[in-house]
Amino acid sequence: MLLSANSLSLSYNGHNVVEGFNLSIPKRTIVGLVGPNGSGKTTILRALAGLIEPRAGTALVQGKHASRLDKRLRARQIGWVPQQESAAWPLTVSEVVRLGRAPHRGWLMPFTTEDMDIVECALARADLLALKHRPVNKLSGGEFQRVLIARVLAQEPEALLLDEPTASLDIHHQIQVLDLVRGLVHEKGLSVVMAIHDLNLAVRYCDQLVLLNRGKQVSAGTPEEVLTPQNLHTVFGVNAQLYRDPWGAWAVSVQ
Repeated sequence: MLLSANSLSLSYNGHNVVEGFNLSIPKRTIVGLVGPNGSGKTTILRALAGLIEPRAGTALVQGKHASRLDKRLRARQIGWVPQQESAAWPLTVSEVVRLGRAPHRGWLMPFTTEDMDIVECALARADLLALKHRPVNKLSGGEFQRVLIARVLAQEPEALLLDEPTASLDIHHQIQVLDLVRGLVHEKGLSVVMAIHDLNLAVRYCDQLVLLNRGKQVSAGTPEEVLTPQNLHTVFGVNAQLYRDPWGAWAVSVQ
């Protein structure tokens, strides 16, 4: 397992946020973290990314504590895309995506032909070639989110941690980004963990789901095992159930 969490307990600003979380993420798998706001999804992702130290338990990358790994080594293994990141500098789209190559080269080393090919491929996959010369502070929220996805693709990690990757995207680009993620999982054997609010997108794209409520793990397994009518009512307070849509895919219907 590239990523795992064992009896993981986490705090934020002095408050206990997550208690006793367990997860093992095999290769070629998309795991979705679902649950109401404040259930601990983002905090778990930050721990798996090595950005915070657990209060108890472990968050491991290939058996080593994520928060204690060398930052460059960790960045070669894990790609982290936060839900919100500000465009503080007027860099172009292409320049921001090039930053994804930093873990593979020294700060003063020139970009190689291979680096630039990888950057161009990332721009193309995120549908950004037409915007590559535009300053990122002139982009819409959805366009900037695709830049963050492209940057992490240029990083070429073994695992992706995505915090609400489709939150500011229209339906076309939601499908485009998640199709891209799923394609990378199958092509490159990536492990993906993403926090996602839209349950219909979650059941369409995730192989496994972890349902959280108030920092505790309610259920884990396949979408049909996790999103039972009882669990949906207990956690979200709604009457809902999974069904097969006209194309044979899982979807969530709310009464």
